[in-house]
Amino acid sequence: MVDLIAAPFDWCGRLSGSRLGPIAMRMAGLRAAIEGQGETVRHDLNSEPLTADQPLNRDDIASFACEVYERLKSQTLDSLRSGGRPLVMGGDHSLSIGSISAALEHTGGDLAVLWIDAHMDLNTPDTSPSGNLHGMPVAALSRMGGAGSDELMPSWDRILDQIVGKPGLQGRVGWIGLRDVDPGEANNLKKLANAKAWTMQDVDHRSVSGVMAEVDAWLKASGAKNLWISFDVDSLDPIYAPGTGTAVRGGFTYREGHMIAEIMHEWFCDASKPYRWIGMDVVEVNPLADQNNETAKMAVEWVASLFGRTVLHRYAGEPVR
Repeated sequence: MVDLIAAPFDWCGRLSGSRLGPIAMRMAGLRAAIEGQGETVRHDLNSEPLTADQPLNRDDIASFACEVYERLKSQTLDSLRSGGRPLVMGGDHSLSIGSISAALEHTGGDLAVLWIDAHMDLNTPDTSPSGNLHGMPVAALSRMGGAGSDELMPSWDRILDQIVGKPGLQGRVGWIGLRDVDPGEANNLKKLANAKAWTMQDVDHRSVSGVMAEVDAWLKASGAKNLWISFDVDSLDPIYAPGTGTAVRGGFTYREGHMIAEIMHEWFCDASKPYRWIGMDVVEVNPLADQNNETAKMAVEWVASLFGRTVLHRYAGEPVR
């Protein structure tokens, strides 16, 4: 069973508009696309009311963001505990602090994360050039940068201790599609012994299928029995997904993006795999920067591929572990 959880919140990003992402994906047929693959959508919920208001003070934004993450964590945890597979619709990528914290708590830390994104999102308040939380969720989930960071971001300790908690991700995060990484993030990566990053250069050299074979091997070696997928639409080239506030040229093509989803679906139908897929985020769809809702449509089509849609309907109706 799939639980759709909309989180229309974008105060921690560079541009406003991704708070409209959930309604754009709903209007693009997200529920029908999932149900068309034989899945049951049990709930379609909102974790937050949609509002046009936004404070200007960064401390106030961070404090309110913590409340958003806590509410999203609670709803995601309810879904997981009741046997659902939550699909969180953002909103900016900082929302993953809430959703993945729920997955960490539910699995007792036995979790790996695939972060499909142009960006690493591994800054801490000390290393971030912008100070925006949407560039920090993986660092928060990895419990990095606690000492001294509260001078720059008063809510950081609250995020690490009250929302994420211990042990955090323990470095079990893999990135796919990177092409815009800050120097501080590259430095922080060296501190995560179990992490692995695949850039677009790796994809160019070894192909999507080659990189995904390496991802599968990494997941097996991580020892994690549970997998969370965090999909940022800016992993796709802006030619195909223009409606995002964090677009970077040189991303996945339409077919490359779908191949990633199709390969992962094959994993999830393979009982020999030692890990299972328990939930996901789809974030950074920004209709204000889009053309004819193309990015939301692309996101919906990508999710449908992840749930098993293929040209010949080979996996239609086949259950996902």
